[in-house]
Amino acid sequence: MKYLKQFSIILFISLLGEILHSIVPLPMPASIYGLAILFTALSTGIIPLEEVRETGRFLIEVMPLMFIPAAVGLLGAYHTLMPVLVPYAVITLVSTLLVMLVAGRVTQAMTGEEQTNE
Repeated sequence: MKYLKQFSIILFISLLGEILHSIVPLPMPASIYGLAILFTALSTGIIPLEEVRETGRFLIEVMPLMFIPAAVGLLGAYHTLMPVLVPYAVITLVSTLLVMLVAGRVTQAMTGEEQTNE
């Protein structure tokens, strides 16, 4: 029963995100609204972490399974993607490295750690 309650809380927050998405005219997915609402509720203590902890961990553990349908869809579109595969791969590699670099620098700046060249 505990998991059902926790999952219901998460679903309710997702519903609030969907409602907010239909009201606010920003080009942002409803799931981002839901994540922001859940983050705010957890940060302010409106929802104690213990109220969603176990179900949240479960959802994170099964998250890789959610990518299987997308991967199968990409395999189904193989002939369409083949002509542009190299540009997509290069763009993906460059943008991933850029995000890693920027995230690392921002983290260093926020934690006050200096880079040492040894």
